[in-house]
Amino acid sequence: MIRTIKLPFYAKLAFILVSFISFAFIFCAGKDIITPVLMAFLFSVLLVPVFTFLHTRLKFPRHLAAACCILIFAAFIVGILIFISYQVSDIANDFDTIKKNANAFITDIHKFVKDNFHVSIGEQKKYIDTVAKDSVQNGKATIGSALVSITDLLVDCTIIPIYTFLFLLYKDHFILFLAKLVNKEDHSRLKDILSQIKVSINNYIVSLILEMIVVSVLTALGLWIIGIKYFILLGLITGILNLIPYIGILIAGIITVLASLTGSADTSIILGILIVNIIVQLIDNNLLVPLIINSKVEINAFVSIMGIIVGGAAAGISGMFLAIPLLAILKIIFDRIDSLEPWGYLMGNHMPRKFTWRVRKAKIEN
Repeated sequence: MIRTIKLPFYAKLAFILVSFISFAFIFCAGKDIITPVLMAFLFSVLLVPVFTFLHTRLKFPRHLAAACCILIFAAFIVGILIFISYQVSDIANDFDTIKKNANAFITDIHKFVKDNFHVSIGEQKKYIDTVAKDSVQNGKATIGSALVSITDLLVDCTIIPIYTFLFLLYKDHFILFLAKLVNKEDHSRLKDILSQIKVSINNYIVSLILEMIVVSVLTALGLWIIGIKYFILLGLITGILNLIPYIGILIAGIITVLASLTGSADTSIILGILIVNIIVQLIDNNLLVPLIINSKVEINAFVSIMGIIVGGAAAGISGMFLAIPLLAILKIIFDRIDSLEPWGYLMGNHMPRKFTWRVRKAKIEN
């Protein structure tokens, strides 16, 4: 017979904090191994409906159904990359125009700085040359880091599809393993947790895709209005990079400004690009994210921002991307375990209209 030990609150809190610290240490120490596994897990959950349709309805063997899912997913990604590369080749044909307009734009900046800050053009060029020399000296380390990052990216692009294939192939095997870990009387709760995790991850990824499409369309429309040449490509790039929190939109803005130099070096065009990006970000942050993202994962903004920051510090861009679905999974688990339910409530976005303390008054003895 198993005896249940009741612990005071501070002991429970200590165990919870120690567990979180342990998991965080393990993740930071093995992020290069764990991050691709988690990414593959998310993609496999997204592909489960396709796998089920192929295996159950069309009677595909498990191996063939899983392989077809990977091929469909890869074809979708490759299609986007081919479209982008085709458009980028057109921009490359305008390289001479970009170079000419960039020189004109830099000259205008030099004149602006000279007129408003009283710094001569010679002093500005001297400062730029100094910065360039420092960059060259540190260039070897930067190039080495870039090569390592590119190598890691290529390895992840190879191993994530393999992991995704194996997750789909051994889906029932993993579920049975979890069932063996849990008492039979708790199997209904486990089934509920797994089904909610599946729904939450699917909703999150579908919401991200929907947000990407809306941001791409709005950005492309704004760039078309102000007269940018490659507005469809730049809108798509902005939508894709917007999936990277914080830094994605900055990178997209820089790319858009550089691409705008294929037309002219007019400062008003660059100002228009900044205005379009700001307006799209205001719509995204204040309308799309609350309606599309937060309503699906049910995580409040404070926990989301903290999770993204911690994820970025632990595993870079991949950690930022994984932060929200992992928090959603934790919330689903917390909500269904009585002792952890308050932590699930803390992570949620439920806002009580009013809270009143219910304090019993002590009886005064005569």
